Amino acid sequence: MEKAFKNHIKSEFPYLCQSKILLAVSGGVDSVVLAHLCKLAKLNFSIAHCNFNLRGKESDVDEEFVLNLAEKLDVEVFIENFDTKTFAEDAKISIQMAARELRYHWFGELSAAFKFEYILTGHHANDNLETFLINLIRGSGLEGFTGIKAVNNTVIRPFLPFSRKEIESYAKDHKIKWREDSSNASNKYLRNKIRHDIVPVLEELNPEMLESFANTQSHLNDSLNLVEDYIGLIYPEIVSKTLFGYNFKINVLKKLPNTKAVLYQLLNSFGFSEWEDVYQLLNAQPGKMILSETHRLIKDREVLMLTEIPSEENNEKYGIQEGEEIIMLPIGRFTISEVDKIANDSLHSIYVNEELLKYPLVLRKWQEGDFFYPFGMKGKKKLSDFFKDNKLSLPEKENSWLLCSNEDIVWVINRRADNRFAITDPSQKILKITYTL
Repeated sequence: MEKAFKNHIKSEFPYLCQSKILLAVSGGVDSVVLAHLCKLAKLNFSIAHCNFNLRGKESDVDEEFVLNLAEKLDVEVFIENFDTKTFAEDAKISIQMAARELRYHWFGELSAAFKFEYILTGHHANDNLETFLINLIRGSGLEGFTGIKAVNNTVIRPFLPFSRKEIESYAKDHKIKWREDSSNASNKYLRNKIRHDIVPVLEELNPEMLESFANTQSHLNDSLNLVEDYIGLIYPEIVSKTLFGYNFKINVLKKLPNTKAVLYQLLNSFGFSEWEDVYQLLNAQPGKMILSETHRLIKDREVLMLTEIPSEENNEKYGIQEGEEIIMLPIGRFTISEVDKIANDSLHSIYVNEELLKYPLVLRKWQEGDFFYPFGMKGKKKLSDFFKDNKLSLPEKENSWLLCSNEDIVWVINRRADNRFAITDPSQKILKITYTL
């Protein structure tokens, strides 16, 4: 296995030989053997161990074991203790997910602080098969069946071609000691149940199961690459970036073969799961939407609009003091200047009677019940009706800002000024207000 490992590194990850590496070591046979082989391959690595404090004294013994391993291999070691249960409860996630988030966040911090270029983990061929079966049981798209990635940004898994049996045999042959995690013996977790009850049956039916599975995954990866290439070709015809997210052209989508599959490839990374509902949105009434935990998909007239779910807070406000001429704000740049006459008007500028303004002026988002007196019209109008008449989409309405004097709206920014502040006499003091992003 030592020779096979070295050849695998040289052929697939030759850059590791000149890189500074952080190696995740739990104390299990896979990570311990990986540490020994990295040492034999003369890689420049340090060890990182997470004590999740989930198994009482066992967790502490694991930590001590890894410290001794690092001393034996003469490599630097980092240890971090986590209150994993509390983190999981606060974040309302599973213990396994909490441990993963804590682990990789800490690895990222170590990499930034100590200039580690890559992170190595001990995931092997059996882990890959188990992940595939978990995704099969829970339901997944093609991506879920292509397995654990050998390279995921800076995380590298050089043991994926090797089985757990090969790794354990190497450890026994070379008298390498490791720690057994007692929780691995329990069928409490789905992965363990698959490992103990399902995989042995598959291997009984096909003793070359892992090799056959590797070939199948190779074909699935080829298929996924083909799908991604196709999506890449049609993407510019379908998708456009907006201020608020992305728009997807409905008429183009409807003309494509396998529209539902295309929608899945375009949107699956945003957390949607009810794909029949997503598909039906193409023919729904404007305004209908579907939510994931983080995003929403809104049917507009000719497009599906994808945006993040906005915060429920709508109390963002900014003030403009009298005499300010250039105001830089998170929402854009305002310039205020006194002028002699009204030039050609534009949506980005208004001219107002300065004597009617009450400072400080206030910038805020619109709210239900707001009304104004639209310039060029008689009488007042609810902003909700104004938006409807101008066919504003939901994200456009949500991101509409108002310039106010006291409680009165001076300007629905970049849309319409209020008649009450208009210049009615050339002798009035004219103030020009301009907004740019």
